[in-house]
Amino acid sequence: MLRLIIQQLRIILPILLGTAIYAFGLQYFVIPNGLMEGGVTGIGVLLNYAAGWRLSITTLVLNIPLFFLGLKALGRGQMIYTLIGIISLSLFLGLMENFIELGWIVPFKTDTDYILAALYAGVTLGAGLGIVFRFGGTTGGVDIIARILSKWRGMSMGQIILALDAVIIGISLLYISKEQVLYTLVTVFIASKLIDFIQDGAYAAKAFSIITDHSEKIAQRVTLEMDRGVTLMPAKGAFSGQQKEIVYCVVQRHEVRRLKSIIRSEDPRAFIIITEVHDVLGEGFKEE
Repeated sequence: MLRLIIQQLRIILPILLGTAIYAFGLQYFVIPNGLMEGGVTGIGVLLNYAAGWRLSITTLVLNIPLFFLGLKALGRGQMIYTLIGIISLSLFLGLMENFIELGWIVPFKTDTDYILAALYAGVTLGAGLGIVFRFGGTTGGVDIIARILSKWRGMSMGQIILALDAVIIGISLLYISKEQVLYTLVTVFIASKLIDFIQDGAYAAKAFSIITDHSEKIAQRVTLEMDRGVTLMPAKGAFSGQQKEIVYCVVQRHEVRRLKSIIRSEDPRAFIIITEVHDVLGEGFKEE
């Protein structure tokens, strides 16, 4: 029981750290300088500019229906860390808002050097989201929509997120200047590169080759809990002559830790080979 609690804390605490850094970047660099962000958070930023609504409340309210939609479509297993990300993000956004109102934190605001604000916004947003994604969490929003459309329609998650972000940033032209939108694109670019870096390189996915005595159980759990395809390949030990099956599976970067957890829970002695995958075409990944 204690080991399970420690294992969960090793995932949850980094997600909390990531959402805290992300919230700091939004409140300290993005909003004071009239920059934008994509996704549901971007809608919250836009409502803050247009109507003065608190970002901590709007992000939570907007994410609640999306969470229940994802819970129904994707299952509880895929949404538990998303729920943690959604709640912690709203909590840290609220804390930052209160600290700023009390004067405990003075946001970085500039009227001349927007490129500096854009660069540091990109670093903080990218670092925060990179940590959250690396440990299997999300901050909700368009990630949930993208996962559902990817599962039901076979569409690319990256393309869905990019299209929705482009729409949100485009609408922001009604409230912020073209120059601020251009600086926002710098922020988004820096953030995306840092997310890739934190998630260990710019590879599209990881391939797992698992040699185990519990291939059927592992394959079943990966299929049901992660919605990933699995291939069982017959194999024979050269020394022992024992017949086994190799479990082969390709997953996205942020799913690596989760797959390791499933493998170790079913067979702590499993032999796991993880290889870098430079490109993946097919269902659940990029479509040609």
